[in-house]
Amino acid sequence: MLQTNRTDNWENRDSMPPEFRPAPVVSLAEVLGVLAFIRRHVLIISLTCFAALGVATLYLITAVPTFTAKALLIVNSKTTFVDAAAVSTIVQSQIGIIKSESIASAVIDRLRLAQDPEFATGQGSGMISRLLGWSKPQTEVSAARYALEPFERKLSAKRVGATYLVEVTFDSKDPDRAAQILNAVAEKYITHQLDKAGLQDEKWVKDRLNDLSTQALAAQKALEDYSKNRKEPADSAATIDKLVAAAESSKSAYDNFRHVLRKTEATQQQSSPVFDASLVTAASPPLKASSPKPRIVLGIATVGGLLLGIAIGMLRDLSQSIRTSGQEPRPSAQDDRIERPVADAIRQDSEASAKARTVRLTGSG
Repeated sequence: MLQTNRTDNWENRDSMPPEFRPAPVVSLAEVLGVLAFIRRHVLIISLTCFAALGVATLYLITAVPTFTAKALLIVNSKTTFVDAAAVSTIVQSQIGIIKSESIASAVIDRLRLAQDPEFATGQGSGMISRLLGWSKPQTEVSAARYALEPFERKLSAKRVGATYLVEVTFDSKDPDRAAQILNAVAEKYITHQLDKAGLQDEKWVKDRLNDLSTQALAAQKALEDYSKNRKEPADSAATIDKLVAAAESSKSAYDNFRHVLRKTEATQQQSSPVFDASLVTAASPPLKASSPKPRIVLGIATVGGLLLGIAIGMLRDLSQSIRTSGQEPRPSAQDDRIERPVADAIRQDSEASAKARTVRLTGSG
């Protein structure tokens, strides 16, 4: 009865889903086997762990630290979006503008990064090619092109949650340089957005309106002054016509400019959303390096050393078991004598005695 219940329990456990089956219990023999394995190979495991830690320490000493500067931008849309997917798409497009080649080239030219050794990593092979005559001599344009790849690799931008905030980072060996470059990127991006929205030329527009207004007022004033102070009636008609034409032309240019400006602003507001980008938090020089991180490097080295030592120990046990299983035991002479049948031994003794007796009788005759 007990055996039947036990069999039913095993059958029920096999038919249960995997997630409801009881977890296997680790036996004491398995634990003792693991401890014995560690005891046999503790020296190898320790040596590999210390070797990995030594390599990691040497890497931390010789590696050049990298500093990451951070800045926070906000992109405020003047158009209200109901769809969250549309907002996400537009913010991602702004991130693409931040990481675009045009902004990178403008910052490289402004800060003269093409002459910076940190951004001139691709010029070594170019120098060899020029010496061999495979490429043209380097110019300022080509040097700027070489600096684009490391610049774009060091610059990154991501959206902060489901907001209009964008976090921009830049990596450099010099913390002050990282903050300077990142602030230049943010400034160039804001300038680009102002250009796109038609607000960058606001000062020029105001100056142009003032110039046209001044010209119109001056032409009108000249016409009025001449009308009051004219003395020669013969030339007055022709001169007045010229002044009237100049006054009307200036006033017409002023009115046309204002009309075109208003029409352009209305078209931009109706055709596409306008973004007003601003800098929330400017980049400041980071106080500590972002990489390499000593804790992570040492932790990876410790785990890797332990795993390598365990693998070497398992290989040693496997090779030893293969070597011992390949050696077959050879039978000894004593075992051969014991295993020989007794009847054969008696038969050999009787045959030897018969031969000796025969020889003895023949000699006496």
